[in-house]
Amino acid sequence: MKKSLFIILSTILVFTGLKAKGQIEYDKYFTDNQLRIDYYLFGNSDTVMYAVDKLVKEPTWGGQRLQMIDNMNYGKYYFEVTLPDSDIVLYSHGYCLLFGEWQTTDEATKISKGFHESVVMPFPKETVDVTFYACNNQNEFVEQMKLSVNPDDYFITPAPKLPYAIYNVYGDYPVDKAVDIVLLPDGYTEKEMGKFVQDCQFFVKSLFSYAPYNRYHDRFNVRAVMVPSHDSDITMPGDGLYRNTALSCSFWTFDSERYCMTYDNETMKTLAGQVPYDQIYILANTKKYGGGGIFNSYCVSTTGNSYSSDVIIHEFGHGFAGLADEYAYDGTDNYNLEVEPWEPNITTLVNFEAKWKDMLGKKTPVPTPVDKKFENVIGVYEGAGYQLHGIYRPMIDCLMNTFNGNKFCPVCERAIERMIKYYTE
Repeated sequence: MKKSLFIILSTILVFTGLKAKGQIEYDKYFTDNQLRIDYYLFGNSDTVMYAVDKLVKEPTWGGQRLQMIDNMNYGKYYFEVTLPDSDIVLYSHGYCLLFGEWQTTDEATKISKGFHESVVMPFPKETVDVTFYACNNQNEFVEQMKLSVNPDDYFITPAPKLPYAIYNVYGDYPVDKAVDIVLLPDGYTEKEMGKFVQDCQFFVKSLFSYAPYNRYHDRFNVRAVMVPSHDSDITMPGDGLYRNTALSCSFWTFDSERYCMTYDNETMKTLAGQVPYDQIYILANTKKYGGGGIFNSYCVSTTGNSYSSDVIIHEFGHGFAGLADEYAYDGTDNYNLEVEPWEPNITTLVNFEAKWKDMLGKKTPVPTPVDKKFENVIGVYEGAGYQLHGIYRPMIDCLMNTFNGNKFCPVCERAIERMIKYYTE
């Protein structure tokens, strides 16, 4: 039997930059559909292996049609779509993964695990190559897997039509000119779907209560997939509470009590694919404080406590704009201090010119003391990215640090604004 899916694994080819920086004429190469590539990552703290699961044809491509080439250079993972045996890049996208976070845990030094992951792209009109890269400790992209995708391959599975209603929460703007967010419910029973509608409205109200989102409310669409759960609330292993919910969200992710995520990537992506989307956000029906956000992957926030609005915005800062956490504590060394981190709101000063150096006052010292006289000054304050030393943040406080100030610093605002414009202009 002729195989139209060809896989190449590599651990030595270093990806040094985009092969083509010009933008692509969408209609020449792609249809209005979306292609989802499901795959597995297996490994531990030091190793990784990629394995293809399946390819799925979904109804509607929700991403850009003008900005097809990702020039943001964000994320620990990256894939690009090229014409076969050529350097012509048709589409590219940077992102992060739950697997990548798990690799930094103590557990990953002791055992190996497998994670189900996905990427989406516009559905091609002709055979294309899709190449996957992962970042090494030097922030260099190393090729991991390459697929040849034939759009006529009868093993590409049509997405199932699910029996769930779609609720248009906010906006009716063209999908290629808007940031499209899909909201998914977890822990809402059939009787609680009215509460989910209210929480969707709360999400929108929260989003547009913070700058810079309040200045760009006409560039967002928000849709919700009305899928009920068998049980109310979500799983809390540390409390011995296990619930049967639509998306299997759980606290104690990576044994961190407030970290609330899901390992059920396939269900999440199948539900999200019922509508066009750029960002996936899961609303978890619980009063417990927590959530999580992974850049260009998905976010989770609980909806039933007094900090829910702040958590929603903080996690969306991770998932949408690639913002790093700006708090720090003892005992972590996730970042290589000899290279510049990719996140726009932290720096090792290795390449500070690429960050917010242009926003500093001429008399602002670098590093900047954490002193009351600099309380509202953009500077370079030590302690960020979970590390107390060697990594710096732009302000003493910000929503990516604590909720005390209830706002983003100007550096984070600029990063969010740039991302909004990237999706909509």
